Amino acid sequence: MKDFDRKFGPDLVAGLPTTPAVYLFSDDTGQVVYVGKAKNVRRRLSSYRNATRRKVHRKLRVIVRAASHLEVRPMPSEAEALVLENELIRTLRPPLNVDGKFDFLYPAIGLAHSDRQTLLGFTTDCDAYEAYGLRWFGCFRSRGRAKDAFESLTVLLGLLGHLERGAARASYPRIRGSQLLSFRQVGASQAAALEAYLVGADLEGLRALAACLLDKPRARRGATDVQAHLQRLSEFHQSDLAPLYAALRDAGRPGTFVPQQERDTLFIRQRG
Repeated sequence: MKDFDRKFGPDLVAGLPTTPAVYLFSDDTGQVVYVGKAKNVRRRLSSYRNATRRKVHRKLRVIVRAASHLEVRPMPSEAEALVLENELIRTLRPPLNVDGKFDFLYPAIGLAHSDRQTLLGFTTDCDAYEAYGLRWFGCFRSRGRAKDAFESLTVLLGLLGHLERGAARASYPRIRGSQLLSFRQVGASQAAALEAYLVGADLEGLRALAACLLDKPRARRGATDVQAHLQRLSEFHQSDLAPLYAALRDAGRPGTFVPQQERDTLFIRQRG
């Protein structure tokens, strides 16, 4: 008898609907080890039942081997199934789920400007920096892309102004995976261009930053590297900033920030 049939019953799959659903595999202690969603739940769970020893089926076999119970929750639509799947993964944190499981995958970029300094932040814990008055942009689904963009912004702000080091930043919270950097002598128009870029509506802010860099001898001497950073930021606009701007606009939500726990649901509902 197949492991799937032995654990969950030989007639389970045949009795399932061909409609959207969320399914939860749990172990013998009741812990949910995996959450999935399906457009056609009978077809999807048939793939678990009939998984072979081929490499492509390895994840399915691992899930069935780890589970002792299976719960199926029919949903009225695939979009609603996606929303519930996302919520269950976020709250239950099943060990065999990867996407959407960890908060560190959802960072934000923060910006604050005054006559004295400009602050640029990168974190998944925005509340820890509440005292510094940053405006937050995000959260972003890809930590890697957001981190690359933050590093490019750091380089460009260092060319437009001067990065403060040492004692000037000693009072900032030290949070693993987070950064808060301060810059002197960044002009108001330059900070405004950076803010316009992070809003994500268009690339005018990035073009304005590029124009400001043309006035800086250090930037002109490193023109090749500067162009590479500008290109990286242009790509980040297309992959992350513009989609977030559109999702917030379509949902009628003001501002530039969506909390980690709401980010995926915002995009799921937009696609639905």
